[in-house]
Amino acid sequence: MLKRIILQIIILGLANCLEAQIPDAYYLSANGLSGESLKEALNDIIKDHIEYPYTSSNTDVWDILKESDRDTINPDNVILFYTGWTVNGDQEYNNGAGWSREHVWAKSRGDFGTTMGPGTDAHHLRPADISVNSARNNRWFDYCTEPYTDGDGVTDCFTSSTSWVWQPRAAVKGDVARMIFYMASRYEGENGEPDLELIDYFPVDNNTNDPVHVKLSALLQWHEDDPVDDYERNRNEVIYSYQNNRNPFIDHPEYVSLIWGTASGRNIITDNDLTIYPNPAENIIYIGNSSDCLITLFTISGKKLLHTRGNYLDISGLASGTYIILLENADNPGERSVHKIIKNR
Repeated sequence: MLKRIILQIIILGLANCLEAQIPDAYYLSANGLSGESLKEALNDIIKDHIEYPYTSSNTDVWDILKESDRDTINPDNVILFYTGWTVNGDQEYNNGAGWSREHVWAKSRGDFGTTMGPGTDAHHLRPADISVNSARNNRWFDYCTEPYTDGDGVTDCFTSSTSWVWQPRAAVKGDVARMIFYMASRYEGENGEPDLELIDYFPVDNNTNDPVHVKLSALLQWHEDDPVDDYERNRNEVIYSYQNNRNPFIDHPEYVSLIWGTASGRNIITDNDLTIYPNPAENIIYIGNSSDCLITLFTISGKKLLHTRGNYLDISGLASGTYIILLENADNPGERSVHKIIKNR
């Protein structure tokens, strides 16, 4: 037991040291941005990464995952993503007796398979139990209520017999979200790559090969419910050492709300070109330097309250407290900013 505790302390210390090694200027071009401008800046930072083959006698995805997802208690093993089970890493697939490589952004959603690039990008590939991986299939990510029990035991995942959805165990919900956010930012349709997009509705055809994934609102909540931990940070460092790119949403979790428009109240920035006044306010908040905005109001926890259009917001009916507003240019919704407002009595 003492040896195990010491090993955990050493690994935790290593993870914290690695976290401090983020290059000082790595995200410099993203400073002060939000919305599509931030997403484009992050794409410029993380694209053109070093690509590895899916399977090869040289360094391949198997090799990267055996290091990035290593069991910190038994270094010969890897942690299986959806279940938390631990298995020997060197056996790899082993004719179906080992483990498989799960594409968290399902490889059929964009039809990229296992091609170099999105199909072999270790930032969204995780070791998985073979039958659990098969059960997840290419299901969308959303809340569901039917516990999924595999032949090898309880998984703590959920699925549905009526909807094509999958809910991972609570300990990795945020990991799923941040990997999906990474993919939607890394792959923007350049150089023959798919243009991956997040949507908040279910396509009519669950078998579509369109480059979309579901469900944005659930992923945003999972990102908040399951914050970044040291295992995830260390994994980011390992993959960076191979691919020479990082997952920005692990390094800067606040980027999620600044891009997709739902803020949790943490690390909110303000667009200095817009005047929000008065703030705090009791009844009306005016939006200066804009004749017409799309205005979305959220609670501090990210629950959407209303959506309107204009250059002012009536908050007289709200309870006192702190709220978040998303402002979008009515003529160009890609131009948007997130602000914190305070309602007084």
